Amino acid sequence: MRKIGVATRVIALAMLGFVSLAVAQSTRQSGFDFMQPATQALQKDDTQNPAMLWVKDGQAIWAQRDGATQKSCADCHGDIKRTRGVAARYPQYSAEAKGVINLSQQINQCRTTHQQAKAWPAEDASLLGVETAIAVESRGQPLAPPAQSQLVDAQKRGEAAFDRRIGQVDLSCRDCHESLAGKRLGGNIIPQGHPTGYPIYRLEWQAVGSLQRRLRNCMTAVRSEPYPYGASELVDLEAYLANRAAGMQLESPGVRP
Repeated sequence: MRKIGVATRVIALAMLGFVSLAVAQSTRQSGFDFMQPATQALQKDDTQNPAMLWVKDGQAIWAQRDGATQKSCADCHGDIKRTRGVAARYPQYSAEAKGVINLSQQINQCRTTHQQAKAWPAEDASLLGVETAIAVESRGQPLAPPAQSQLVDAQKRGEAAFDRRIGQVDLSCRDCHESLAGKRLGGNIIPQGHPTGYPIYRLEWQAVGSLQRRLRNCMTAVRSEPYPYGASELVDLEAYLANRAAGMQLESPGVRP
């Protein structure tokens, strides 16, 4: 594909609905900071946040025995409150999986190995429920990727993907979430792309979804073929995004437009 210059891409973005709002912020900001007050209120109030329905389901599943071993998550890990800080450390390298995995993959690894139960498919409500229930226990904790050489390698691959222009629109993640952060696309403000709210409830989806679902949406938006759920390329990108946002507070379950 013929590469196009920055000016040409800006014109193309304008034609796609981008409207300048403000200069991109020089400091890191959560997507929460770019939302309308009404949407912020939904996230801040657990009695209004629709994602809390998934949290409640996940908490119930945590205590349910399942699989051939008839074990529950609680049988191995105790009260779910003991998972505080866990969600803030994923993705990470797993010796058992022999690769870098995200939290949902870790949950499924526990299901197949310790419960001897069938893995939940990507975006399954039960999987998202357990992941969100674990994540809410780390709300307010800083994202803290562990120091693992294998994880560093994944982060580097993810950074390369973040910088790579893809699709017919010829845009990279960085083009949107750094160069164009703070501007508008289709009426919504473009955030800086930090993964602090995931799993997240999107009003567009009317459901909780994973970071991989959002990444695939972005790939489709620039008219590129998205990687399948669970692909190493998506996990690498998740690893880089977590490292890029290291130190920022986890706010899952977030609410976004």
